[in-house]
Amino acid sequence: MAEEKVNKETEEEKDKAAQVEDVATEKEEKADEKKDKKKKSKKDKKEEQLEELGEKLQELQDKHLRLQAEFDNFRRRTMKEKADLIKTGGESVIVNILPVIDDFERALDSMKHLEDEDAGKHGTALIYKKFQEFLKQNNVKEIEAQHTDFDVDLHEAITKIPAPSEELKGKVVDVIQKGYCLNEKVIRFAKVVIGE
Repeated sequence: MAEEKVNKETEEEKDKAAQVEDVATEKEEKADEKKDKKKKSKKDKKEEQLEELGEKLQELQDKHLRLQAEFDNFRRRTMKEKADLIKTGGESVIVNILPVIDDFERALDSMKHLEDEDAGKHGTALIYKKFQEFLKQNNVKEIEAQHTDFDVDLHEAITKIPAPSEELKGKVVDVIQKGYCLNEKVIRFAKVVIGE
């Protein structure tokens, strides 16, 4: 009986030990589950953070590309404007010189009756040639108008008169004021009379 009692006690102890072991195993399993959940939640958080960072990176790259494109457009536009300014920068000066050229032409026309050796006539012609050379150096060209077809892009019609001949109908009969172009841009239209 004593043996039975000892066996019962050892069995009870074994049962208790097994129960304690089961409880410990359960606790370990729960702890492992918690760790797995934490790992999973940490993993999920890291994945979410990676996705957010990826989106932010994408946005920044997009902004960078847009800024770069805007800067390129700005650079091209300013270079074009600068080239245009250089090309036509002296336009206002040249436009203001054109009436002086007209006056020289009128002066030379009124001096036709003077002798060629006349100092005034010779000086005026010399200054006129220098003005013409200045205009050539600055890419200013006179618009040819006399006896050409009327072109609204180059000519400004002052009036119409009956054409002196049949071939001058619709053409420029007389030039009242010469027109000029600066680098293929009209800076002063030729004022003309048209035959009809």
